Amino acid sequence: MQQMSIEEVLNQAIHREEIAHSFYTNLMNIVEDKVSKDTLVYMANEELRHKEILEKYKKGELGEKALALNEVIDGKVVETLGPPEITERLEHKDIFLVAAKREKASHEFYTKLAELQPEGELKKLLLKLAQEELGHKEKAEYLYCNAAFPQTDGG
Repeated sequence: MQQMSIEEVLNQAIHREEIAHSFYTNLMNIVEDKVSKDTLVYMANEELRHKEILEKYKKGELGEKALALNEVIDGKVVETLGPPEITERLEHKDIFLVAAKREKASHEFYTKLAELQPEGELKKLLLKLAQEELGHKEKAEYLYCNAAFPQTDGG
């Protein structure tokens, strides 16, 4: 397989963020619950933020340190429970499982793309993007757990 240039990878990543934004926006039009809609607005906006970061990186406005790596713990919630069926009656908590599955797929996409690249700036960028997506998966799973198993007054 022919190696991709940094610009080609960034274009593909930007396109992927646009698709993710559309996914969350379309899902917003399916669900009826207001809290769920608000959550989806937040997630759609996060995808736009990622797109903006990638576009700035592409223009040279951000350096290699633009995406800081944080330690991420993969709780594998979505792998254990699986994603729910998407319907207009999708429960608020289940939106987070749908999001976690989507972020997992993005993590795998960037990881596999990085594996195809030689050592260098592009590979580092792809690994950072993969880590960023895994962080979003972690956040979605955390939100799912809080929504599915809320804290009670008893502790």
